[in-house]
Amino acid sequence: MGGGGWASGRSAAPPSTAPLPQASPLARSFELDYEEDCFRKDGVPFRYISGSIHYARVPRPAWRDRLLKMYMSGLSAVQVYVPWNYHEPQPGVYDFAGDRDVEAFLDLTAELGLLVILRPGPYICAEWEMGGLPSWLLWKPDIVLRSSDPAYLAAVDSWLHVLLPKIKPRLYQHGGNIISVQVENEYGSYYACDHGYLRHLLGSFRALLGSEVLLFTTDSTRAEELRCGTLQGLYATIDFGPGSNVTEAFGAQRWVEPKGPLVNSEYYTGWLDYWGEAHASTSLVHVARGLEDMLQLGASVNMQVVSWWGTAWGALPCHLQHWNGHCCSPSCQAGRAAAACFISRQGWHWAQQGMVSPCWVCGVLTGLSGVSRRYMFHGGTNFAYWSGADFKDQYKPVTTSYDYDAPLSEAGDPTEKLFAIRMVISKFQPLPAGPMPPATPKYAYGRVALQKHADLLDALDVLCPSGPIQSRFPLTFEAIKQAHGFVVYRTQLPRDVLEPTMLGAPPHSICDRGYVMLQKEYRGTLERDGQTTVYVMGRAGDTLDVLLENMGRISFGANISDFKGLLGNLSLDSSPLSNWLIYPLDIDAAVQQGWPHAALPKSSRRGRAGPAFYTGTFETPGLTWDTFVKFPGWSKGQLWINGFNLGRYWPRRGPQQTLFVPGSVLHVGRPNNITVLELEGAPSTPLLLFLDQPLFNRTLGHSTVATE
Repeated sequence: MGGGGWASGRSAAPPSTAPLPQASPLARSFELDYEEDCFRKDGVPFRYISGSIHYARVPRPAWRDRLLKMYMSGLSAVQVYVPWNYHEPQPGVYDFAGDRDVEAFLDLTAELGLLVILRPGPYICAEWEMGGLPSWLLWKPDIVLRSSDPAYLAAVDSWLHVLLPKIKPRLYQHGGNIISVQVENEYGSYYACDHGYLRHLLGSFRALLGSEVLLFTTDSTRAEELRCGTLQGLYATIDFGPGSNVTEAFGAQRWVEPKGPLVNSEYYTGWLDYWGEAHASTSLVHVARGLEDMLQLGASVNMQVVSWWGTAWGALPCHLQHWNGHCCSPSCQAGRAAAACFISRQGWHWAQQGMVSPCWVCGVLTGLSGVSRRYMFHGGTNFAYWSGADFKDQYKPVTTSYDYDAPLSEAGDPTEKLFAIRMVISKFQPLPAGPMPPATPKYAYGRVALQKHADLLDALDVLCPSGPIQSRFPLTFEAIKQAHGFVVYRTQLPRDVLEPTMLGAPPHSICDRGYVMLQKEYRGTLERDGQTTVYVMGRAGDTLDVLLENMGRISFGANISDFKGLLGNLSLDSSPLSNWLIYPLDIDAAVQQGWPHAALPKSSRRGRAGPAFYTGTFETPGLTWDTFVKFPGWSKGQLWINGFNLGRYWPRRGPQQTLFVPGSVLHVGRPNNITVLELEGAPSTPLLLFLDQPLFNRTLGHSTVATE
């Protein structure tokens, strides 16, 4: 899933009186020390505290603000995912411009003095659409993802030959700030268990990045996952949560890595939100207390993730004189002796088991080196269609907000949790000089009235200018090369249906929501793992349309080959329907080109039910501050402002009730154009309400209508 953080070169005095080794200004290195069970940076034992940030979830104008706040929190490194599908939307077509300029983001981290732990996949999870893998891989329906399948490896190799040459000059050994690179992600949890695939990746990463960079893997503590997810030549790290037995968990790492730093790459203290479930939150007091407890034991805590990267994590304010086999004899500041003795007793227990060396224990107590990671330190937003989904007995799509109850909020504001964490960190190492940058200003722009522009079915000429695809049976999104968004499936009733008759789909064949219209009248919604039938009446030849919505491909779960659209045929009273017209919609292209604001509204006598576009405008009072938009009385849909796709709203399902609107997408001195695609039903008085704070935690029943 995730992790990351800031790096600090500060080290406490070693147990001996020998002078600290001096790093050559020309010899830059970051490596493992298997003798002392620690990391070494430029030859010196080293620790860092890090936190995760996903540049793809943060508008580029906000990158500096977020990174500076992470730095001022006391972090020394950031952990960064690279989503393959964000940069290669079509085979061989690459996009590294604007918000996708990963090189500019990495250069900014270096400018601010942050180290980077890079996680380039090719699979990343991250609750991101398809775990970062491009959906066009599924154009070959029998492809085996994350395996030695030749078709998959060919695509991976092509991508790595584009990405990794951009990374190599930024490695620490080459004068950059990237200290380590993860290969794959939690591969042991994937069913394939293909060590040939991992060997192929190792060879590719070494060929393209060189022999000096530290490469690592991350897996759970389960023996089977460690067996499948680790490989000689890749340093094996683990992840576990706050309820785990630390000794047993690190014992699992020692099973695959008998020597070297103990590392928890992901320690979760919070979680993401799924549509239809309560907003995840974590007690500030619990997080701060847990952080301090672990730092006193030499660990580091990261907002959603804690990593115990490295051997000496603690930086306790004491200096050990010698190791006596049971308890070091410290000269400590008041109040630290008991903690120091506890650590040394626990460390002696680990040393007897062969998990650590005696020097490791003294290293912990003197703070020679160590690491922590937090996942997430700043979550951000799943703009457009980038939110993924988990599969846990059922399909669980992720909300547009990726707030994660993180120390920095979705809007990048320091929270009480951040200041609590910062206070704890300050007890163990100096904080950067200067104040924490303030929250970005917010503005409540108020109510904006909207008007209906057109029913979706009346705009197919604009949304699908190439016209429909004809097929006897429905085709998947992947079969018609549609990555995201929406597709209309159209056929006709084959006979008169004079009594309410069941229109149904086979189990698991609606991926993910289907909005049914007969003669352009909305009849109901079909849903994956939910309602799969509606009742219809009509005459032979009546037009039946089903608008299929892709809610995000599975990023973690039993199977990430998550095809979208109608995966099976619809049946009318058990008789399969045939002869379909299939319209792949490119709504974003139309909106970015000025539609529908540049077009005249299309008159419709139909009401507010069913898929339709609504438009409106508002002007800012001479400023473009961040804001949050609420949808009073709306059902579910998609929002664009000035052509920027802000993501999915779904107040009927919850918990998220507002969408974050970055000030950078707004205009000053000219109207801001709002486009809403409502899918089920707009309120009688369609308006949006712009607020200066978000509303997250309102979960409603699946059939409940949200009212103001």
